[in-house]
Amino acid sequence: MRETPRKSGQCIVTRSGEVQLASRSSVRRYRATMNSESIARAGFLRVGAYAAVSVAALLGASAAAAWRLLTRGPGRTYPPYRLETSSGWKKYHGNPVFGRDLEPCFDVCVLREGALLRMWFSWWSRGAIGLTESPDGTHWSAPILVLPPNSATGWEDRVNRTVVVRRPDGFHMWYTGQTSGSSGIGHAVSEDGRIWTRTTAHPVLKADHPWEKASVMSPHVLWDASSELFRMWYSAGDQDEPDATGYATSRDGLRWTKLVSNPTFVGSGGDSWDRDKVTGCQVIPYNRQYLMFYIGFYNTRSAEIGMARSPDGVSGWRRYAGNPVITPSRDSRAWDYDAVYKPFALPTGNGWMLWYNVRRGDLEQIGLAIHRGRDLGIQGCPIRSPAVRVAATSE
Repeated sequence: MRETPRKSGQCIVTRSGEVQLASRSSVRRYRATMNSESIARAGFLRVGAYAAVSVAALLGASAAAAWRLLTRGPGRTYPPYRLETSSGWKKYHGNPVFGRDLEPCFDVCVLREGALLRMWFSWWSRGAIGLTESPDGTHWSAPILVLPPNSATGWEDRVNRTVVVRRPDGFHMWYTGQTSGSSGIGHAVSEDGRIWTRTTAHPVLKADHPWEKASVMSPHVLWDASSELFRMWYSAGDQDEPDATGYATSRDGLRWTKLVSNPTFVGSGGDSWDRDKVTGCQVIPYNRQYLMFYIGFYNTRSAEIGMARSPDGVSGWRRYAGNPVITPSRDSRAWDYDAVYKPFALPTGNGWMLWYNVRRGDLEQIGLAIHRGRDLGIQGCPIRSPAVRVAATSE
């Protein structure tokens, strides 16, 4: 579903140059506070906006496309009436919380262990997985490298996009191994989350279906104690940014079977914010159902974060009506101007914390969004066990 903007009378342009939709009374109040130069500038931009929409209509393009061209330029896709966050989410005022002094870092996984938060992240310049720790989710320790690449295997010249699960037998990590033309998913184990041992020299999940093309990556894994299964949601398709989300299960974390009807979650099409690709998801049990945080792509360079729900985590996914919930900044000088990616959320005592990576140019850093209150506005429904067919895949 796509969020529907509130109907309004006119457009206004704020002091920061931001075009907004507002009621006629709001426009009157706004004009009263502006000097003559600002009024002239706002009028010029309004004329330009209406002209852009008119030209788009003559050319057969949508009004939304004209707004995108006017307010963002080529490749930008965020209409001016959309806030940077919605549905109670707020960006942390001290962002970015991690990566200021590092080369690009991205795609995190966060676990809470007692009073400590531990974040495994993709360390681009090292082609490796790093680890950092924090008492509060905002102040993070100097990172250490915990899983280096291994070019000798032929499929993991660099490693990234990881998920970590802790069980009584220790820590399990599923990670993405990449070459220049393909991606697969590997497995490693650890007693302390710092020193890792690969369990196999081969990927435990690889692309072997047409929709997966040459790449599977970005695993998210849950241990389902009731069925004694590891459950994996993964992204597959293009090597640069994968296309859609698939689902697989395993008894031991090494031998996986894929859903026959994969992909289980795809782009919404049309002119929606997530029309092109839906990837990099996190799935968690929530409010008697399964909640997915995911990256939605309008195109390869334009990404935002949304939510969806399913009764079994496999079928019947319904997008949240308030999507997207986190979008890039509309300030061209901001650190998070270009795109927001890969959410990872944890519940807190009185709300939620959600870490995500942000791109400005070629630099990626880690930001934080906070939600006050545990209720995310997602309607509950009874959890049911997935009754789906799976097909064996190669080890």
